[in-house]
Order: sequence, then structure tokens, then C-alpha cells
Amino acid sequence: MHIEFRHLRTIKAIHDTGGLARAADVLNMTQSALSHQIKGIEDQAGVELFVRRSKPLRLSAAGMKMLAAAETILPQVAALEAEFTGLVSGKAGRLHIAIECHACFEWLFPVLEQFRKAWPEVDVDIRPGLAFDALPALRKEDVDLVVSSDPEDLPETDFTPLFDYEPVFVAAAQHPLAAKDVIEAEDFRGQILITYPVDRARLDIFSQLLTPAKVEPASVRQVELTAVILLLVASNRGVAVLPDWVVRQVRYNSDYVTRPLTKAGITRRLYAATRSDDTSKPYMAHLIRLARQEAVKLQRG
Repeated sequence: MHIEFRHLRTIKAIHDTGGLARAADVLNMTQSALSHQIKGIEDQAGVELFVRRSKPLRLSAAGMKMLAAAETILPQVAALEAEFTGLVSGKAGRLHIAIECHACFEWLFPVLEQFRKAWPEVDVDIRPGLAFDALPALRKEDVDLVVSSDPEDLPETDFTPLFDYEPVFVAAAQHPLAAKDVIEAEDFRGQILITYPVDRARLDIFSQLLTPAKVEPASVRQVELTAVILLLVASNRGVAVLPDWVVRQVRYNSDYVTRPLTKAGITRRLYAATRSDDTSKPYMAHLIRLARQEAVKLQRG
């Protein structure tokens, strides 16, 4: 038996309207064509779908089974059609984000809070890009956007600048290095360095300063939360290097100080990496715009 969606719509229309004439009007077809369609369905099924000579026209037991199928299947088809329409129009889609910047969780959450209100039909998820290779995952379409400070020359991949930031040295106010105006790589020798639980290659302090200078701190202590890092630093349990906007975001605390790294300073830039085909999607462009706006707020403190 070959049942089509139009057959299910026909059964439901006749049941809902109670007659062939009204159902034909609803389905925008002639009564004769509707009768012919019903006969074709019954011939395929081998059973009668309606109780003949009943007013209003009633479904038989077999017809009721087909109606139950119609009431289950047709809403699912309608929902699928609406979803496809949203995808085509750019109102719906998927936005799975990987973050290679550990501190960026605190910056990104306010952005996503605004985004979900503007794009309720976009499926949003966050995957920490620290436990897997985020950029290869982007190319394989496992994720749709990667927040990264390390742009690469990759085919069919766009790196859109988000904002610049400066990694700064953070130490307790009574720490000996607090008396210096500028912190150099050699100053970290013998220090307890408190960092996020991230591979060294992805930490600015190592990639931009200590590794090129071949300087090793006395030890590295990894801490998950920014607030705990600042608590330990203020208690003089070690020193840290954090993005300047992270320190500005936290309420001022006189127990710790910040100092620039090197006389020239170190400037880093965050990017949104996306597949080239996705960059111009309306919801993707809006997310990037919101991200830049939130960054301005953070940099102003």
C-alpha cells in the first residue's frame, strides 16, 4: 500500500468538516476528484475507509486508524517544513561554539544571553575548545564558531577580529615585584605562577614571553576560576597573568596590583573563526556584533 501525505490530509479534512463537499473546498479540489482519490486509497488498502450512507460522513475502523496516523504525522511534517523555512530564511540554524580562551567564558555568557532573545530558533551550545582541536572540529562541522587568539591560514575559514586585549601581571600589593613599574620575563624565575588549567602553548604568558625567553617559573599552579586566582594572588600565594579586561571586570581590590609585561607591552587579539559559507549568515553576523559590543563594555570596566 502506498500512502502519501495528501491522502492523510484528505482523511483529516473529511473527518474535520463532516462531508465531501466541504472537505473539497478546504483542499481546493473538486468533489469528483476527492471521491476519486478516496476510491484509489481504498482500492490500495483493500478496506473501506468510510461508513457509507451515514450523515455526517463517518470514518470506518480502518479510516480511524488512518486518521490517527494523520494526526501524528502531519504535525511532524508541518514542524519540519517550518524548520526548513527558518533555515532557508536565516532565522533558524545551529551555533555550536568552541572557546580556546579560558577566561572568555565570563565575557561570552552575557553575549549569548542577548543573542538567545534575538534568535530563539537558533540552537546554541558551548564546547570548551581546550579538550580537543577546535579548528579541525570547525572544518569538520562539529562546531560552527571558534573563539581563538591564534589565527591560521586555513582554506574556506574566516577569522573575524573581535577585540584586542593586553595580558597584565597581577601580584599581591606587598609582593616584591609590585614595586616594579614593568615586569620582564626574568622576573618570573623563582615565582609560583598561577594559571588557568590550559596547555602552556595556549597561555599568553608562556607563548608570548616565557617560552621565547627560555624562562621557567619555580612552579605552576592551575586554578579553574578567575575569582580564586585573584584570591590566591591577593593572599600572596603566587603571581598571575590575566587579560586586562578580566581584571577590570572584577571589583577593585587594594590587596593586589597590576603591571604591564615588558616595556613595549604585549597586545593580543581575539578572533571569531567561522566557515566562510557561514560568516555572512544573519545570526552569525549578529553574534559577532554583540561580542564586539560586550568587549567594549568590559574594556571600559
